[in-house]
Amino acid sequence: MLRNGLEPWHLLLVVIVAIALFGSEKLPDTARALGRSLRILKSETRAMKDDAPAE
Repeated sequence: MLRNGLEPWHLLLVVIVAIALFGSEKLPDTARALGRSLRILKSETRAMKDDAPAE
């Protein structure tokens, strides 16, 4: 079935599809928004870990 998971050609295919869907003008804005979302998610998960009662 799925032995190696993610190979380099998979990443290349994802990049090509992203460029085809969003176009080269919107791609930097999309990447910036994704980075912001990941930072927010990371900070929220860190806050949830800090709020958890210590056992």
